[in-house]
Amino acid sequence: MTPKHIPLRTCVHCQQVRPKRELIRIVRTPEGAIEIDEKGKAAGRGAYLCRNRACWEGAIARQRLDYALKTTLSPADKERLLTYSQQLPYDSQE
Repeated sequence: MTPKHIPLRTCVHCQQVRPKRELIRIVRTPEGAIEIDEKGKAAGRGAYLCRNRACWEGAIARQRLDYALKTTLSPADKERLLTYSQQLPYDSQE
């Protein structure tokens, strides 16, 4: 029996390759809204971040999410993403 294929994705901040389930997807919907896609199935352009606050803060501060999603995040989007990241553990990898 062959092992089950595990899809891998790269965090846009720390560039670590991890199984897709270990990362959180942020998606720019076809309408242009920025959403946190917990299930990883929403339609639109996606970017992945680790489940730690340091990656979220760094990606937003350095505009890596803007680049990955090919858009400019509004101050309200950034605030909402940072608020979401407050529930994540702070684990600096740099």
